[in-house]
Amino acid sequence: MSPEKVDFDRYTRDYNRLLAERTKYFSSSESYFAWYKVRVARGLLRTVPQSIYEFGCGIGRNLPFLAQAFPGATLFASDISQGSVSIARTDNPGVTLWADGSEPVPNRSFDFVFVAGVYHHVAPDERLSLTRTLLERVRPGGDLLVFEHNPFNPVTLRIVNACPFDADAVLLKPKELRSHLEICGLTVVKMGYALFVPPLLKGLTRLDRLLEWLPLGGQYWIWAQRPLP
Repeated sequence: MSPEKVDFDRYTRDYNRLLAERTKYFSSSESYFAWYKVRVARGLLRTVPQSIYEFGCGIGRNLPFLAQAFPGATLFASDISQGSVSIARTDNPGVTLWADGSEPVPNRSFDFVFVAGVYHHVAPDERLSLTRTLLERVRPGGDLLVFEHNPFNPVTLRIVNACPFDADAVLLKPKELRSHLEICGLTVVKMGYALFVPPLLKGLTRLDRLLEWLPLGGQYWIWAQRPLP
């Protein structure tokens, strides 16, 4: 039986505080994780996207960093939590946002689709359908980057198990996520692991790039592309 779905509208106001409490041993700032993921994205993409879409944006923590990293891009984002979208709209007035499932989705595909920490909230038997939705929103030749919690990392498991808005989380292994992407017709370009070293050890954070092959990071990412016709 799948865990009961989390109602994210209950946590919109306290999201940053709850995240900071659960991860304070790693970083004194909850925004570090948003900055980190966007930095990875900026380092991977071979072309500068003109349109960026974040699927599952929550309260919009990643959006300011996406805007800074890709200053020429037009930003779009969505989330199933209407309360989260409301906060994200207030904090990110230059971004087009909508509540996925209750508002019409723009009839377009995007150069770059960014997804962070969404799949583990989706029931395993619904993940292939989610991947098809993402495929439709990536333009042919465009990029998709997905971040997920690493189920092989004991610290990640501890954080997830203690976090109230991860009560419905079912972590997935990289091979499962890769399989979904490939079944739906996306081409996996590269995979890697991330979040090995806390920012307090500034002299060692460069090791993250050197260790991205090692399946012990706190999270992992998969970069894929939608093939041209």
